[in-house]
Amino acid sequence: MSNHDVLIVGAGHNALVCATFLARAGRRVHVLERSDTIGGATRTERPFPKAPDVQCSTGAYLLGLMPPELVQKLEVDIPLIRRDPHYFLPTTGERYLLMGSDRDAVRDQMVAHFGQADWDADQRLAAELDAFREDVGPAWMAAPLSIEETAERYVRAELRDAFVGLCRGSIGDYLERFGFESDLLKAMYAVTDGFTGLNGDWDTPGTGMNFLIHNMCRLPGAGGTWMVVAGGMGTVARTLEKAARDAGVTFETGAEVVAADVEEGVARGVTLADGRSLRAPTVVFGTDPFRFAELAPFPDEFQAKVEDWRRDGTTLKLNLCLDALPEFRSLPEDLGQHRGTIHLLPDEDVVLDTLRESFADVRAGKLPEFPAIEWYIHTTVDPSLSDVEGRHSAALFVQWVPYALEGTTWEAEESRYAEHLLSICDRFAPGTSDLVVDTYPLTPPKLEERFGLTRGHIHHLDNAFGFDDRVPHRLPVGGLYACGAGCHPGGSVIGAAGHNAAMQILEDG
Repeated sequence: MSNHDVLIVGAGHNALVCATFLARAGRRVHVLERSDTIGGATRTERPFPKAPDVQCSTGAYLLGLMPPELVQKLEVDIPLIRRDPHYFLPTTGERYLLMGSDRDAVRDQMVAHFGQADWDADQRLAAELDAFREDVGPAWMAAPLSIEETAERYVRAELRDAFVGLCRGSIGDYLERFGFESDLLKAMYAVTDGFTGLNGDWDTPGTGMNFLIHNMCRLPGAGGTWMVVAGGMGTVARTLEKAARDAGVTFETGAEVVAADVEEGVARGVTLADGRSLRAPTVVFGTDPFRFAELAPFPDEFQAKVEDWRRDGTTLKLNLCLDALPEFRSLPEDLGQHRGTIHLLPDEDVVLDTLRESFADVRAGKLPEFPAIEWYIHTTVDPSLSDVEGRHSAALFVQWVPYALEGTTWEAEESRYAEHLLSICDRFAPGTSDLVVDTYPLTPPKLEERFGLTRGHIHHLDNAFGFDDRVPHRLPVGGLYACGAGCHPGGSVIGAAGHNAAMQILEDG
């Protein structure tokens, strides 16, 4: 006899959400996590030996996309801090852009440093994204439809063609619609929302879908921006774990599942690496599809679909501990520029060509000379992450790098490339390299090893796939389900996939 109604494989944030709703509905839920840490990539850690008290969100680093309706339904309180300003675009000259809630100041900067046409284009882009957020938000906690059906059901009539074009097309084509004259501004938007965690570049179909997903920030007080979680992203994991435990969910860490037990085409439980078998009529995978596809006898058609989804991760995260804040050439005065996402991009006249060359290098297994870099310094927003010496927790979030290097290895290149990335920081903020106390690099292979992300893909599944093109919750073996970030609505710390999977399981009885 089984003591469990549901076994959940993996304890990432979506699995915690799924477990909570199932337990609240009366199901006996047991979560199995192969590592010793609950929360997946939502962690706050102390990764710096030379500054052991400085804390860092080593994996996921901001919260933006969790639907407010989900937070309310979970009845949890996640302490959020708005970053204002939220974007800083420095240059190696005198131009810069500091974007925050003071729209008059943003207008004055953009007109002065770029031009009236770019301000007008930015206003048109912002208005359309606001409309998409409002219209598409309810679709995130509902069963996914096709892109076209989603447009018909949720999107206002005058924007349906634009919505479908964005979801099906490239970020380059989408941004060209608004009339930006500055390639640097277009690159800023493309990099931070279109390229993040995606195996694709300016012209790749699907980068538009990634851009849409990353612009669905609807949390109260966010103003459409991504926010810092007080105490780091481990706060999210602890909050969701408590909600699950309060609902009666039980947990087991250090418990690696090696097979889903299927008898006569129906799930009966799982087998663990230590030889134990646990029985339950429902098994839910919180892992990415490439991991769970190896654990059960899925039909050939589904296995082929999994292979169609497969992409290498192209993200490098260089976590940093800094002695002091950097001083930027283009804005030496402290106007809050250290609080937001700092965009390091090539010069205006070569930026788009350089981005294309960088992605071509990655496809050839080479490390690009100037990848797209986003820089975060979280202690400027959340000082609780600092130590008594006031040192800063920071990170470089780099797009793109290869998972495997041609003719060399990450072990051979990691230190040199970290120094190279810091030398790029020095171009914008001289002396940055001298401020580095310690580093904690996470290359794609290390992301795979540390967080269980196949091929180092931070979103489980490329966000080029959206809505019903993603992993279905009900898998093609009776009693098997998926609740991870590979499901609708997309990869990131969202939680809606966990909610939607629970609703599907409860509906199926």
